[in-house]
This record gives sequence, C-alpha cells and structure tokens, in this order.
Amino acid sequence: MSCNRLLFIVCILFCTAKTMEAQETSWFYIVAKDSLTSPEMVKQKDELRYKGNDAKLSGIFNEFTISTFKKTARNANSLNRNRTFFVIAEPEGLLDSLLLHASHLFEDGKSIPIEDRKIFEPNDYGLTSTIAQNKGLPVLLDYLDFLGLPQAWYYTTGSRKTVIGISDATVDTTNAEFKGKVKVFRTSMPVNGHGTGVSSIAAGQGDNAYGVPGVCYDCSIYATNYGDFRNFGELEELSNAGARVINCSWAGSYYSENGEQTIKRMFENGTIIVAGAGNRDFSKTKGVKLYYPASYEHVISVSSVMYKHATPKDNIKYEKNGNPYAENIRGYLGRTLGFKNKQQFEDPIIYDLGVATLNAEVDLLAPTMGVFRLPKYAYEGVIEYVGSEATSTATPFVSGTIGLMLSLNPCLPVEEIEPILKLSSTNIDHIEANKRFKGLYGAGILNTGKAIKLLYDLYTEDAIAVISDQHFSRWKFQVRAFSEAVHIQKQSFTESAQLRLTAKNRIVVGTNTVLRPNKEGNIQLKIDHSLEKECDLELRED
Repeated sequence: MSCNRLLFIVCILFCTAKTMEAQETSWFYIVAKDSLTSPEMVKQKDELRYKGNDAKLSGIFNEFTISTFKKTARNANSLNRNRTFFVIAEPEGLLDSLLLHASHLFEDGKSIPIEDRKIFEPNDYGLTSTIAQNKGLPVLLDYLDFLGLPQAWYYTTGSRKTVIGISDATVDTTNAEFKGKVKVFRTSMPVNGHGTGVSSIAAGQGDNAYGVPGVCYDCSIYATNYGDFRNFGELEELSNAGARVINCSWAGSYYSENGEQTIKRMFENGTIIVAGAGNRDFSKTKGVKLYYPASYEHVISVSSVMYKHATPKDNIKYEKNGNPYAENIRGYLGRTLGFKNKQQFEDPIIYDLGVATLNAEVDLLAPTMGVFRLPKYAYEGVIEYVGSEATSTATPFVSGTIGLMLSLNPCLPVEEIEPILKLSSTNIDHIEANKRFKGLYGAGILNTGKAIKLLYDLYTEDAIAVISDQHFSRWKFQVRAFSEAVHIQKQSFTESAQLRLTAKNRIVVGTNTVLRPNKEGNIQLKIDHSLEKECDLELRED
C-alpha cells in the first residue's frame, strides 16, 4: 500500500472519529422547576459524579459521563434565570432522560446544535459563563451574548499588535483591565470615569480573573484627549502612530471642512473613525440634526438600541398613574414603550424621549442600557449597569469589533470594514414600532459574532461565505472573497445600493434575493481566479 493511500485512510478514520465524538457528546440547557434545585455534583478526575440523595437522579446520572453541570444566566430570561443549567455529557440522551424521568425537578430544556458550539469564553465572563469558570465579577453580560462575542472569540480575542485609539476622558491605567496595554498620548480630564468606561467596553483586558472582558480584550490601546473639533489633530496623531480604529464617544454640533479633510486623510492612512451619533433625544432632533465627527464621510456613526427582553410583555412596568410601559425590549429603538391597547399590552409605541439621536448618517446600532459600568465598581465597589440610551456606551462595541476584525486579518483593507459590519448586522425593519424611524437607524444592530464569522469565511479557501437576511437600499459594499463560494440568499440590494463583490471562485445567488438597483446604484459580481490574499488569517491559539 502506498504512503499516500495510507495517509488518506488515516485522515478519513481520524475525521470520522472526530465527527462521531461530536455527535455523541451533547450540550444543552435545562430548566429546573424551582430555584432551589441544584444537583450536588463532585469532580472525580475529568468527570462529575452525583452525590445527592435523589434515587431517580442517581440512576439517570450513572448512565452518562458528565463533564459540566452548572447554573448559568445564558439562554435564560427573567423568569428562569436562577433555574437554568448548562450541561455537557456523553453519550447523547441525558436531556431527554431528565425531562422524562426527573420531571419532578426539571420542566424544560434545549439542545445546543453542533454548529453553535464553536465558542470561547474567558475566565471572567460573568454570570452567563458556560464552558468557562467565571473568576471575575458576578456581572450579567447578556449583552455580550446578544452581540455574539463567544462566537467571535472562537476565532480571535484580539492582538497586542492591533491598536484601538480612544479619544476621550482619562483612562485609568492603574486598573487591572488596562495595565501594560495602554499608551497615553495626551492627558485628559477624568469626567466621572467616562474614558475608563468606554475603554473597558472596547478593549478591557479579559481572561485575567478580574472584572469583565472587553470586546477586543487582547488589543492594545492608544489614549488621547478630545476637543479639537475643527482639525482633529489628536486623532490624526493616533492614526500616524498606528491606531487602525479610533473611538470617539462624543459629538459636536458644527461641521468643519478641515475636520472632514482630516478624517479623509486618516481613512487613506488605513484608520477608521467610530463615533457616537449623539445623545439628544428624538423629540428634539426629529431625525434631521447631525452631529460630528459621526456624520462625516468615512466615519461609522453609532446610535443605541435595546437588547434585553424578547417581547414587551416580558418586562412590564407601571407609571405612577397606573399606565403600563415596557423597558429595554430587544430590537426596539426606544428605551421605553407605551401601548395603544393598555389592557392587553399590545400595539407598542416608542416614546421619543427614550430614543437617542437618529438621522440618515447613522450606520449601526449597539446596546447601551443594561451594560456594566466598570468605573462605578473600580471607584466605589458597586456593581451597576447603564440606565440610559446614551450612545457613548454603544460606540465602543463597534470599535472593539473592528479591533477583532483587524486582529483576525491584519491586512484587511479599510474599505471592507464597514461593508462587512453592515452585511452581518441584524435587521430590525420588521418591528412595527420602528417603522416610523425607517432610514434613520442605519443597517441595524451590530452582530460581532456574525461579523467575525463572515470575515473568516470570506478569507478561508474551503469555507462557504453566506450573505443573507438583510435589505439595503443605499451604501456601497465593496467586498472580496477568497472562499470556496459566496452564497447570497434572502437578501436585497435596491435603489442606490452598490454591491461590488469580487470572488476567487464562485458566487451563488439564491432564493428570495433581489438585485435591482436604480440608476444611482449598481451591482458588480466578478470572478477573478488570480485573486491573492495579502496575508494569512491569525487565529486564536488554544
């Protein structure tokens, strides 16, 4: 038998064994009937053994090898948050056995598909930890789950070579989240920990058994002040020093031609600016007021969106006069909602006072309300969450995501960053209460997990990159694909939208796809077999 044939057989056997192993191991969530239920498990070598007194549970658990059985806030809501467990066991079947034979303890469960197990969690991932042990703060990081951070971290957690610029108030470089990773170019005022808070979201150190992780937690930070609204000299200084993305969680009211030219030079230098759209509520701005630098060309403008509760009925509250309202409802643009039908809590109406600045220049949305405030803990020892829709909090989620993108692909052209973010964003057009704001909230909600997965697939030779579930009537999408194929499905590019997709191999236009721009838009789908990557992807090391 030839060596090549032997190698082929060995590879087949190895791959088959790995597939069988994945299929026989089950991951699932299971919900107990009450919060007091907590099976007593002890670790013996690499597995957990049940040591409780319930004979039924003992009989069930003895038939399986269990490696993880822990409470988690992941995949939980306000009703079952203290009753949800995450489990890893083999062979398959434990979930069904518990629901069938231990129904006196457990009432519901959900299996986790193999494709959803590509996640990584640092050791400070808070109360929603599943595969990792949380050694950090007992903080609810469900907003990071919502953005898909564990899925993104499967590929990269950032790189010290990737620099995120922070133009803001002072960053507390003595805090454990920033030690050894921050270079201060220009000092600034403290301003109630604003700079520290913004930096912690974008790139606070993770996997250090302290606090909570930032989005691009292994990235470096260049810190500077702000205030040169006409020339942005402090921003250009960071760009020239090597910052690939600069976060500006602040806004000015006046347009400056010099400022816009500076932004253009930085973009040509390979630096992209991410800025808050503004905090004035919609009742005052009416969707027409622009703030800067967010509204300049080549700047990603970020406004806020709610993320927490699945439906308005999941978080009903009451005003002093007895009128019901809902707060922090997933996908809604306003912090609070009223109801046309107050008795049935139906036909939600977004209150303009709880909507941050929206306008035609907004590109993306990200969470604000419910986000952990590191400065409050660092200076006062208090665990507290943001209670408003301020865009200062939303902006660094986008900046951190760009840091992850540039860490995964250090050669990613600056022109491809915004298109990938928008193509992977979560559409919220279907929410009836959002429809009166159409055209003012950008592409939708940032999805960090999908953005990193799309980037990985586009630049991986044996992958299938999928562009789907969005509807664009404007913007320019310039993207290259080195993958085996690009599938475009359930997607539309209409009106002035421009799609310029160059693929090395195949482009497949699938069902429910509309490519119908007007004379101001265009579609260019091109195959170029000579396409070559500038560098290889840099994946997270285990």
